[in-house]
Amino acid sequence: MFGEEIKKQFPIFQHHPDLVYLDNAATTHKPKMVIDAIQHFYERENANIHRGIYDLASQTSIKYEKVRAQVARFLGANEEYAIVYTSGTTASINLVASSFLLSRLEMGDEVLISEMEHHANLIPWQMVCKRKGAILKTIPVSKTGELDLAAYQAVLSDRTKLVAITHISNALGTINPIEEMIKIAHRQGVPVLVDGAQSAAHYPMQVKAWDCDFFTFSGHKLFGPTGIGVLCGKKEWLEQMQPYQFGGDMIKKVNFESTTFAKIPQRFEAGTTNIAGVIGLGSAIEFLEQFDKKEMANYVKQLGKYAQSELAKMDEVEIIGTAPNKTGICSFLVKNAHPHDVATFLGSAQIAVRAGHHCTQPLMDLLGIPGTTRASFSIYNTKTDVNQLVRAVKEVIFFFK
Repeated sequence: MFGEEIKKQFPIFQHHPDLVYLDNAATTHKPKMVIDAIQHFYERENANIHRGIYDLASQTSIKYEKVRAQVARFLGANEEYAIVYTSGTTASINLVASSFLLSRLEMGDEVLISEMEHHANLIPWQMVCKRKGAILKTIPVSKTGELDLAAYQAVLSDRTKLVAITHISNALGTINPIEEMIKIAHRQGVPVLVDGAQSAAHYPMQVKAWDCDFFTFSGHKLFGPTGIGVLCGKKEWLEQMQPYQFGGDMIKKVNFESTTFAKIPQRFEAGTTNIAGVIGLGSAIEFLEQFDKKEMANYVKQLGKYAQSELAKMDEVEIIGTAPNKTGICSFLVKNAHPHDVATFLGSAQIAVRAGHHCTQPLMDLLGIPGTTRASFSIYNTKTDVNQLVRAVKEVIFFFK
């Protein structure tokens, strides 16, 4: 089902038949049905939403809103949750930071994240804490890349106002036990935001079952277009939040003295949103719904496990992130070679990987390394891709001896 067979649905591999694409943690490629859906919208359906009463505008508005229900089903959410369209995970987290947390923080309060967070799930909380004189605290990460749950429980206090945690680390591949972490936080009455940027594409989503307060993801990491993302939040929280962007289509009534805002989720979607992006996101979810998410997760996990085991056989390679529960992300170092040099060498062999700190500079500093070379897998990758990577890394080792 996966691998070479599904790769046929992705036009980019027809245009680049020699490409070994192992940078899926950065962005995934798009199946033809997603590309066609976006093209079809612009060619035959293009109109602005929620304003025009002519047929084209009405039909586009209906289609735009239907995707919300589609996203909710995809995430395992129910009527307790609302779906807000944003430009991506980063925008979703900034929305919660500005509209939910800012007004709740007082001097001396605390926000809790982990040491493995992407900058998008670190800097917004850091900035809000600085503005309010609050404290940003971190959950320690072990040398293998696992969170210290005992330390997590110990650091939670009556001053903790929010826990923000990544579901899957983009740098280490670690799958965090978010359901357990949410339960621990909720015992203290602390709401939890989960950064699902790395998990939404392959991992079974159960936002309601997890009792997650906020869940975020980006469309471009799950075979959809760039510039579209989602904040899925409990209505009880969203209804208490004021918007932090203002303009058209997010209001109920305006005069020169005051403004009454629209109900959720519209109050958080100022101006003309990425309508084509929403249409493309709906198509990407439709694409994913033809597969069993557990089978997807296992396929990607096994590719990562295979890559890690093969690379670890070389004395000159050090695997960074060896947690037992990992997804298909394999970060590594090659002795005597900088990660960027390794990636450049691999790139010349048509193997696309990512090198650097992966927007996790504090984590790299804690590990005492400048960064890593990262191979990240998806459902169109194969063991053949892994074998090509391994052969190329052997050539890198020989070259830099």
